[in-house]
Parts: sequence; structure tokens; C-alpha cells
Amino acid sequence: MTKPAVIKCSQLTKRFSDGGLETDVLNDINLTINKGDKLAIVGSSGSGKSTLLHLLGGLDVPSNGKVEIHGQDINALSVNDLSKLRNQSLGFVYQFHHLLPEFTAVENVAIPLVIGGTSPKDAQQQAEELLIKVGLGHRLSHKPSELSGGERQRAALARALITQPDCLLADEPTGNLDHRTAQAIFDLILELNETLGTALVIVTHDTELASRMDKTFNLLDGNLSH
Repeated sequence: MTKPAVIKCSQLTKRFSDGGLETDVLNDINLTINKGDKLAIVGSSGSGKSTLLHLLGGLDVPSNGKVEIHGQDINALSVNDLSKLRNQSLGFVYQFHHLLPEFTAVENVAIPLVIGGTSPKDAQQQAEELLIKVGLGHRLSHKPSELSGGERQRAALARALITQPDCLLADEPTGNLDHRTAQAIFDLILELNETLGTALVIVTHDTELASRMDKTFNLLDGNLSH
């Protein structure tokens, strides 16, 4: 039985213009991400991996081609509708945690739920439960500056997963962590992929991490190969 597609891109192309000079970063890329999939995208620095992830997540607009989330062409959506679809369907994790410094861990994790219409009280309860699950039950009221690098990334992961998204898009999520902490974070990502059925797309230069995914794609000269 075929799993439903969460994200599908067709003939995706992205080019940048700089002083009249056009550079193709991505060429005619076709990719389907189904529910529960585990995909790694590897490539050298500057190969366009992050650009591809931003396009898949509706954070950037392609030069040609289209991206569909749950069958909806995201370029045809209004800004509000796209934001709502992203909030409900996708989670994002970056190399740098991007937690809001003035808020505690539990407040940072609760924010996506509150934006989606959950009451602050329920959002806080769900955030506390997820933070406990990722090993931060003792850090609920700590602000990002009071957390270690690994703890901040765990909090960022909890924030990305709090809405139980259909797909997690992770851009070098362990890139600035030591090896041991990186392994622990990655184990956690895989565990949550299993328990929540969340599809996983990870951009990484770490071949060891990529080898633990179901499929690995290489991005070279703007072309994606499997």
C-alpha cells in the first residue's frame, strides 16, 4: 500500500541573479516525500542543499517548477494560507536553534501551538510533556542562554515537533554539536520519526548520519541523484 505524499516537487529550478549574471543552483528536481519516509540529502558546502530545503518548506519561491504539500500547489496559496499549512504540516530544525532568548524552554516550545489556536494553558501542558520526552523535564523554566548547546537543540527539536507535523525538515541539525551530543540528538529524531510517523528530510554533510536514513540523495551541480 502506497503511503500518502506529504511533499512533492516537480521540475524544481532555482536560479539567482547577481549583477546581471544568472546562476542555476537547482536544476529540474523531482522528489516525493511520503509519510514516514527518512531521506538524507548530502552534498558539498554551497551545493544548494539548504536552498532545496527552503523551497520544499515554502520558505523560498522557485524560479520554475512547483512544490505541493498534501497536493496543494503552495505557490497558489495566499501568505496566510501558506503559513497555516506550514504550521500544521511541517516542522523545521536548523543548525542554530533560533530559540527566542526572552522566553523559557516551555514557552518557546508552546508558541507554535498558540499560533495555531491552542489555548495557552493546553499549549504549555503539551510543551511540558514533549520536553520531558526529549529529556528536558528539569529545564522547563530555563531560558536558552541557560541551556547547553545540546539542550538548546533538544528544545528546538521539541518546538519543531509540537504540532505533530507530517514532515520534519532538518538543515544540519547536529552540525555544531560534539559527536556524542550529535548522536544523541539524531537518535532522538529517529525515535520520534518512529513514534509519530513523521517523515524526515535531513540535509547533512555527515555521511554516518546519512547512512542511517532509508534513502540518500546526492546534490551535485544542481542535480539530485539517488
